[in-house]
Amino acid sequence: MAKLEYDGLNTDFTLSSSSGSGGFVVRNQSGFSTLYRLADLVVVFASWYLCYNAFSVAIDDSALVLVFCFSIVFQLCAEATDLYRSWRGAKTSEMVKATAFCWSITCLLTLTCGYFFAEASTETPLTVITWFASSLITLSAWRYVMRSFLFKIRKTGLNSRQAIVIGATKIGQELASQIMSHDELGIRFLGIFDDRQPERLPDSAQLFLKGSIQDAIDMAKTNKVDYIYIALPMGAENRIREILNYCSDTTASVYLIPNFFVFNLMNSRWQSIGTVQALSIFDTPFQGASEALKRIEDILLSLLFLTVLAVPMLIIAAAVKLTSKGPAIFKQKRYGLDGKQIWVYKFRSMSTQDNGPQVKQATKNDPRITKLGAFLRRTSLDELPQFINVLQGRMSIVGPRPHAVAHNEQYRKLISGYMLRHKVRPGITGWAQVNGFRGETNTIEKMEKRVQFDLDYIHNWSIWLDIKIIIKTAIGTFVDKNAY
Repeated sequence: MAKLEYDGLNTDFTLSSSSGSGGFVVRNQSGFSTLYRLADLVVVFASWYLCYNAFSVAIDDSALVLVFCFSIVFQLCAEATDLYRSWRGAKTSEMVKATAFCWSITCLLTLTCGYFFAEASTETPLTVITWFASSLITLSAWRYVMRSFLFKIRKTGLNSRQAIVIGATKIGQELASQIMSHDELGIRFLGIFDDRQPERLPDSAQLFLKGSIQDAIDMAKTNKVDYIYIALPMGAENRIREILNYCSDTTASVYLIPNFFVFNLMNSRWQSIGTVQALSIFDTPFQGASEALKRIEDILLSLLFLTVLAVPMLIIAAAVKLTSKGPAIFKQKRYGLDGKQIWVYKFRSMSTQDNGPQVKQATKNDPRITKLGAFLRRTSLDELPQFINVLQGRMSIVGPRPHAVAHNEQYRKLISGYMLRHKVRPGITGWAQVNGFRGETNTIEKMEKRVQFDLDYIHNWSIWLDIKIIIKTAIGTFVDKNAY
C-alpha cells in the first residue's frame, strides 16, 4: 500500500491507494490543534477561578453562565477566524494578534450575554474585567512560550526532518526556497532531483540539483529522507504513479504538490461526496461558523447604524425629494451573492434612473448629477439606504461593491476572474474602495485593479479586516476625491 500525503496550510490530507483499488483522501487531525484548544479552555477556566477567588467573590450560577459563554464563544470565534490552523510559516506576532482579536469579540459578546442573563457581569465588574485582562495575557503568553520552545529545538536540529523535492519545476523551486528560508519549520532541505539533463533546466534549479529521481528513491530506501515532495506536472500521471510505487518500498512520507497550485486558488477546501473527495478551486470563505459570524456582524452593525442615522436619512430623503423631480430612493438591479440579481437601494443623486442594458458610469462634472447628489456621492451618504439591503441579507456592510448588471456583463468578458467577486455578498464599502479604487473606472486597468483588491479581500477575509475597512471608510469619506 502506498501513501501520499498533502500538507496544506490548515490540515494534512492523506491519499491511500493499493493495487487494484481506487484511492481516497482522509483528513488527519492535528495533534497540536487539539492541544491548543484544550490549553485555551484550561487558561480561560483557570484565570476565571483565580480571579473570583482573589476578589473573594462567590461562584454562583451567574458566574458559571459567564465562563461557559466565554469559552463557547471563544471556540466558535477561533474556528471562524482559523485560529487553530498551522502557524508554522507565520510570525508569532500574527498569531498573538489573531488571538487578541478572538478575545476581543468574545469579551464583547460575553458582556452582552451577561447583561441579559448573568448578574455577575454587572454586580462584580472589577472581577470580570480582571479576568478578561488576565485571560488575554495568559492566552498570548503561553502561545509565545510554546512557539519559542518549538523554534529553539528545531533550529538546534531536534525534531527536524530531512526533505527532498522531485521535479525542478517552478513550484518545486518555490517550495525549496520556502523550506530553506524557514528553518523554524524543522525541515532540512537536501536538494532537488530531476531526470532532465542540467542544461535543460533553469539556472536557478541547477543550483539545487543533486541527482536523478532514481537517486532520490535510493536515498529514501536507505532512510536518509523523511519527506519526499513530488512537484511534477499533473500531466505526468504515469510517471507519478511509477514514483509512488517506488516510494511504497520506503518509510518516507510522500507529499504531492499539484502544479495547479500555481493558479490563484480561492478558499480551496476538501469536500466529501460519498466516498469521493473533491478539492474546491474557487470557493467562498463564508461557510459554517464564519458565515454565522459575518451575518451577526452585519445585523448588529446595520441595526446600530440605522438607529443612529434614522433622522439624518429622513432629512436627506426629504431634501432629495424637494430639490429635484423623482423618487427619493433609487433602485437598481445588480448582481448579488452567486451572481443572482438583487435590488440595491440608494438615495437618488441623478436626474436620470438608468437601469437597462446600457448604464453609463458617473463621470466628473456629469450633467446628470444634481447639486445635492454631488454632495451625497462625494460623502457616500447616498449609500445609506443599503443598510436596509444588509438587514434583508442581500448585501453585507463590507464586501466587493456591486456593479450595475450592464457593467457586470461588460467586464466579465474582459477581465479574467471577474465573476469570482460574487462568491460573497456585495458590500456597502470594500477593500478596493479604501485603497483608492472608488468611483469611476474609466479604463480597463482600473477595473482590473478593483477586481484584484476584491479577490484579495475574499482570500484574506477576517472580522479584523472588516473593522479595518469600516474605520478607513469613515476616515476617508470626506477626503476622497475619486467619488463623483
